[in-house]
Amino acid sequence: MVSALTRIFGLENLALAEDVVQDAFCRALSLWPLRGVPDNPSAWLMRTANNRAIDVLRRERTARTSVPELERLLASEWTLVPTVSELFGAASIKDDQLRMMFSCCHPRLPEQSQVALILHLLCGFSVSEVAGAFLAGEPGIEKRLSRAKKVLAASKELFDFSDREFPARLNAVQRAIYLLFNEGYHGASAQSAVRTELCREAMRLGATLLEHSRSATPSSHALCALFWLDAARLPARLDAAGDLRPLAAQDRSLWDRDLIAQGRRHLEGAAAGEEPTQYHLEAAIAAVHASASTFADTDWAAIVTLYETLMLLRPSPVIALNRAIAIAQLEGPVRGLEELELIADRDRLGAYPFYPAAFGELELTRGRRNAARAHFIAALALARNPAERRFLQRRVDACLSHHVMS
Repeated sequence: MVSALTRIFGLENLALAEDVVQDAFCRALSLWPLRGVPDNPSAWLMRTANNRAIDVLRRERTARTSVPELERLLASEWTLVPTVSELFGAASIKDDQLRMMFSCCHPRLPEQSQVALILHLLCGFSVSEVAGAFLAGEPGIEKRLSRAKKVLAASKELFDFSDREFPARLNAVQRAIYLLFNEGYHGASAQSAVRTELCREAMRLGATLLEHSRSATPSSHALCALFWLDAARLPARLDAAGDLRPLAAQDRSLWDRDLIAQGRRHLEGAAAGEEPTQYHLEAAIAAVHASASTFADTDWAAIVTLYETLMLLRPSPVIALNRAIAIAQLEGPVRGLEELELIADRDRLGAYPFYPAAFGELELTRGRRNAARAHFIAALALARNPAERRFLQRRVDACLSHHVMS
């Protein structure tokens, strides 16, 4: 909706586009409780935004657009309605959304601001969700978004795919789609530990990159490989009661074999690149997991090697945490605990419940139930949604039993 409206009103009227989207959602909140949720909520919202855009253009009669050929069409009553309706069509929205994502990656903005802008404007992330994606504070993200919107509105023209800046901007677009998938897979939502709809949207946007010749790069194939391989495990991440199932306890018969096969094909398409990216390495890790028939059969040596390379390429405390867990599986809990203690910038994991939970799991494996329980209680205090709270409470309870639970 934001992409289509920005094409209609122009980048300089970005705030107006956001207002129209907000108005559509407000109308939904007022009408749906009375009339019921429509069969196709997305179509209803699109149609409402469409009609509101027509009203705005009729009232102002000063349609400033960054696409010159639209000015004449939007100025005439004969062509106004069909033109706006066409711009809200599925094909136009897909093109406009991709172009808008690249437009958000303005060279005057640092990459984190570019990615934050895409997540907020085009992926519907709240300020708190953007902050969670970056392990950052909300006030800082709010200021960053405000500055970024001003820069974007001042640029006035939507990005042209033939521009020589395309490769540099592609990196930020890929990063935003990656964070969108992560938020769905194991994000900070207060409602749910797994948001499949966000994962599917990230997969759709990743597939859109592959449809455009300039963005169908090896790194885009690697990104899609990662999405498809991880999404294959989604049916097993929650049990029938909606409780989280850790990788070791997942029913692998529920894994989607078709998605795994498609992910491997994307990984083959990624092999044409000269240098591996973060997405190549993470997809390779996901492929190792997908190849193991049981948790015990996992090639942890290969996974540790891949994480070592990933830490050299794009170090982060979350990657270091995953590396430490893999080392614990390969070399034992004592080595894993040592690596957890050595994580640089671990203060950025202060609000992440699975950092203290990792200490708890390794201490429990060592048989130190009291130490493990203290870590799980600390993790429980950081739980972000009911599923995480239930999972971590079960781990606290496990520390009181006489047997170590998997």
